[in-house]
Order: sequence, then structure tokens, then C-alpha cells
Amino acid sequence: MSKVGFISLGCAKNLVDTEVMLAKLAEAGYEITPEAEDADVVVINTCAFIQSAKEESIESIIDIGWLKEHHKLKGIVVCGCLAERYGEQIKEELPEVDAVVGLGSIDEIVEAVKKAEKGEKTYTHGDKEQSPLGGDRVLTTGAMAYLKVAEGCDNRCTYCAIPLIRGKMRSRPMEDIVEEAKDLEKLGVKELCIIAQDTSRYGLDLYGEYKLAELIRKISAATQIPWIRLLYLYPDKITDELIEEMKNNKRVVKYADIPIQHISDNMLSAMGRHGGKDVVCSAIKRLREAIPDITLRTTVMVGFPGETEEDFFELCDFVKKTKFDRLGAFTYSPEEDTAAALLPDQIDEQVKQDRYDAIMQIQLEVSAARNKKLIGRKMRVLCENYDIPAEVYVGRSESDAPDVDGKVFFTSPKKLRDGQFVTVKINEAEDYDLIGETV
Repeated sequence: MSKVGFISLGCAKNLVDTEVMLAKLAEAGYEITPEAEDADVVVINTCAFIQSAKEESIESIIDIGWLKEHHKLKGIVVCGCLAERYGEQIKEELPEVDAVVGLGSIDEIVEAVKKAEKGEKTYTHGDKEQSPLGGDRVLTTGAMAYLKVAEGCDNRCTYCAIPLIRGKMRSRPMEDIVEEAKDLEKLGVKELCIIAQDTSRYGLDLYGEYKLAELIRKISAATQIPWIRLLYLYPDKITDELIEEMKNNKRVVKYADIPIQHISDNMLSAMGRHGGKDVVCSAIKRLREAIPDITLRTTVMVGFPGETEEDFFELCDFVKKTKFDRLGAFTYSPEEDTAAALLPDQIDEQVKQDRYDAIMQIQLEVSAARNKKLIGRKMRVLCENYDIPAEVYVGRSESDAPDVDGKVFFTSPKKLRDGQFVTVKINEAEDYDLIGETV
């Protein structure tokens, strides 16, 4: 039995694609191995969102290429966003790659692996906007699962290459999504993270109106999954209906990930964002008034072309005053074929880094102060694993999304299983993580 190793880079949406390909290969009789050194073929599902992601993808290909030259590895298959956007360059400049599989050709992954194992070169690049959505998956995330409700994006932000790479937005039919949620529940999933490039836009292309609230109601009616988490809600599409559903549905965790990117109207306009500062402030106000204990996460970009010191100081002031519970930042990266790459007044890389460091320092202070207030509190935690060297369990509270937020480290006199909910008393607080014990 041939062994296939997988490297999945980039976002949660890409990880779902990886899980679909894993299922196809497992069904075809391949053994999946977590160790690249044991594999006959390695599949690298790449990211190409920004320059650093592209560099990481290329470095991964080169590293695995070393195994092909010095180990038993027979083939390398590259898929995902880098394969979709730079397939020709990969063929020409990375000879160690045996197969390039575009986003529209995920269904051909088995054939690509078979040929790679034989040393045959393959290049398959189907229509990404006609490829099937969803499919059976091999779950890699334990008691938590991502549920992708749409593919592609119609927002056309001036800095973003995602619409060029993944195409226009295509919502999945509600019935398909609900059936997948039911299947995930059977696998023992305790937390469902609803994702898309713009989750709040779900249904507009398929039904003519925003349907996320209705989708949540249908998932809730069809399953008993305890936690349903909403990620990537754009401020201009957070409807009153959605807020009411988040407020009243006890299984929807009181958490919202709202990527705002900036707060200066000058910057938001230049970025092509839908709605200015007033729209962002309104969404935050409405959510906090309706759900006072809600955890708000956001993402901001610094160093966008033309960002003045005044624009940046306005962003800093907003972050200080708004006190997002969670915040991530990244520096602007000019991407080919995007409008922003052609804008004048590109910002020096060192200035970008300085601004990134400054905004993250502000957030660190906000997060540390927030966590200190939690000392002595009891909270419900989803146990995810046991850290053997540290001799502590590791989990997340309702306020922590997987992969991007903090963790809760805790001890327990009783042996716990992954996916078990426990009550943890918080005894110590770090800048982003919490430490406690079960009670």
C-alpha cells in the first residue's frame, strides 16, 4: 500500500480542501501518513494570499524536494492557491514537482498522485468556478471542524487576489451544508466553525438575499453540536436578523470575527471596502448592545499605499478605545494584478513593520488587561489535547477561536478525553493565554 503525506498551508478554507483530498485518496486505497519521510508521494496544498505565504509555500516545496533527492520519496504534488495562480512558473522553475493541480481539479487528485508515484509529470487546471463544492472529508481537527459554506469572493477589495485565485462567490445549497453538519456530528464534532471568504454574504448569489441566519437555524435544528462559531463576518453585511440569531441561539457562541482592515475613511475607500468608518462602528455597537458579553475579534492591515501617519494614528486610537477582545494584524503586500499594487505612495517596508509592531503592542496591553480580569472566574472549556512535557491539558473557551486566539492550560485530577467540556477556574493570566484547574 502506497503512503501519501500531506502538508496543508494557509487558511482554514484551504484545510477543508485538504480534508476532501485526503478522503479521495483514502477511498482509493492510499495510506495517509503524518510523516513526510515515510511517504511515497507528498501533496502540498499551498497558499498564495500574500508574499510571505507564497514564500512559505515555495520553501515547503524545496524542503520536500530534498526528500525526493535523498530519501525514498517518489513524487511531489502541488495544489492549492499557488498551483492555481502560478502553475506555469512551478512547472518551469521547480523541476522537483511532478504534478500541479489547480483549484478546479481537486477531483483529479488521485490520478495526479498515481502518476507522480510513477514519475510522470501532470498539469491539470480545471474551471475553478465549475468545480463541485463540498464532499466527503477526513477530519484532521479533532473535536472541532470547519464547515465551508461558500467558495470564492465578490468583494473585490483592491489589495486582495482571492477573487482572481478562487473566482466569484458560490454559496453551497443549505441542504448540502446541513447534511455535512450532521455527518460531522456523527464523527464526534463538538464545535462547528462556519467559514467562507465572506461568511456574512452567504446565500446572496444563490437565494438573492443574505441567508446565514436561516442556515444557522437549520443546522441547529438538525444537530445537537454544542458550539457553533461564526468567522469572517463583514461589517456591512451583519444584519439585525443575524444579530438576533446570535443573541437567542444558545448554541451559537457569543463570538464574532469581523475583519475591518482599517478605520480611516481614506484607507477604507482606497482599499475598496464596502462601507466606511460609520458602518464599522455601527456593526460593533449593535453587536455589543444586543450581546453585552460578546467576544469581538478583528484583523487590521497597516502600510497600505498612501497610509499617512494621521491615518495610522486614527487606527491606533480606534483600537485603544474599542478594545477588541482579539486582534490580528498584517502588513500590506502588493499582489500582481490587483489595483492596489499600482497605487502611488507605496510604504517603505521598515515603516510597515514599525506600524505592525506598534499596533500589536497596543493589542497586547488590551489583551493582558482583559485576561487579568478573568483571574478567579470559572469558564467552560473544550479540552483538545494533553501536553505531555508540560503535564497540562490544553483547551479553548468560548472566547477563543481555533488557530488564531489564545489557549487555556489547565490541570485536572481526573483523566479527560479530547472533545470533553469541563469547567476551569482561572488562576493565572498571561498576555494571551490563561492557566487554571478543573473544578
